[in-house]
Amino acid sequence: MGTITYKQSGVDIDEGNRAVNLIKQKVKSTYNKNVIGDLGNFSGIYSLKGFLNMKEPVLLSSTDGVGTKLKIAQIMGIHNTVGIDLVAMCVNDLICQGAKPLFFLDYIATGKLKAEKIDDIISGIVKGCSDAQVALIGGETAEMPGMYDEEEYDLAGFSVGICDKEKIITGDLIREGDILIGISSSGVHSNGYSLIRKMFLEKLNWNLNKYIDEFGKTLGETLLTPTKIYVSLVMDLLHKYNIKGIANITGGGLIENIPRIIPENLGVKINKNSWDELDVFKVIRDLDLVEESDLYRSFNMGIGIVLVVDKEDVDEILRFICMKDKAYIIGEVINNKGVILC
Repeated sequence: MGTITYKQSGVDIDEGNRAVNLIKQKVKSTYNKNVIGDLGNFSGIYSLKGFLNMKEPVLLSSTDGVGTKLKIAQIMGIHNTVGIDLVAMCVNDLICQGAKPLFFLDYIATGKLKAEKIDDIISGIVKGCSDAQVALIGGETAEMPGMYDEEEYDLAGFSVGICDKEKIITGDLIREGDILIGISSSGVHSNGYSLIRKMFLEKLNWNLNKYIDEFGKTLGETLLTPTKIYVSLVMDLLHKYNIKGIANITGGGLIENIPRIIPENLGVKINKNSWDELDVFKVIRDLDLVEESDLYRSFNMGIGIVLVVDKEDVDEILRFICMKDKAYIIGEVINNKGVILC
C-alpha cells in the first residue's frame, strides 16, 4: 500500500519552520529586560524581579479572540491588522482592573499553513504588543486540515498583567453622582461583526470593495480598522488620578459592559448625544435596520473605554486625556439600577 507522509495528510512541517524563520526577529523586537530565554523554548519565561517593590503583587490574566471580524480579513485578503485586534481585546480587559500588561501569547489555527500569511498575522500581533508595551513570549501555529478550509484561520490570545492587590480597581468605591468619561473608539473594534455581515453583506448585498463616500475608503477597509489599544493612556491616568472604575466596551456594548463595574444597587444614565458620532456608526444608524437599543447593546457606538471618576476630578482628568485622545463626559452614576439612555 505504500507509506504516507505527514505532508500528504495536509500538515507541512517545513512550511511551519519557514514561518518561524520569517517571524523570529519581529517577535524578538517585543522583548524587554524581563524576558528570559529565546523563541523556540517549550514555554515563555518572564521575570517579576522589577515588581518586588509591590506590597502584594497579584497576577491578572485575560484571553480572547477576534471573532467573525476574521471573515472580513479573509475575504479581503488583508491579514496584517487582525493581530492588533487580538492583542487589544486582551490587554484592554486587563487595564480595567488596574493591571499593567506584561506579556502576550498567541494561538493561530489554520487549514493550510502559508508562511507569508502567518508573517502578516504576526506582524499585526507584534504591532499590538509594541503599542501595549508587552512582550510576545510564546505562541502556537496549528495546521489543521479537515477542521478549517485552506484559506480559513482562527486566532486566540492570552495576556498576563500585574497589579498591587491594594490598587486593584473593583468598582466598590463608585457612588451616586460619579461621572462617566468616555474615550473614543477607532471604529467598530472587534465586536458585532455577525450583525455587521448580516446588515451589509446579506441584507444590503454590499461588496466589501464598495467605496463609501462617508468613510473615504472601502467598506472592507473601514471594517478592518484595528481596535484601539488604551494601555499607555490608562496607565498614565492611574499614576496621576483616582479612577474608580474602568469598563472596556466590547461585546454587549455600552448597555451590558458599564453595569459590570457598577455596584449592584446603582445604575447609570448615559447621554447618547454627548460624543461625536463616528461615520461608521452614523451610516449604520441611518440604514435603520437595527433597533436603537440593539445598536447600544451590540456596538461600542464610538466609545471604547469608559472611566468612572469623582465629580471633583472630572475637569482635570478630561483635560489630561484630551491632550492625547478624544474624551467626553457621557453620563453619571444614579441611584437606580440599570442603564438609562437619554
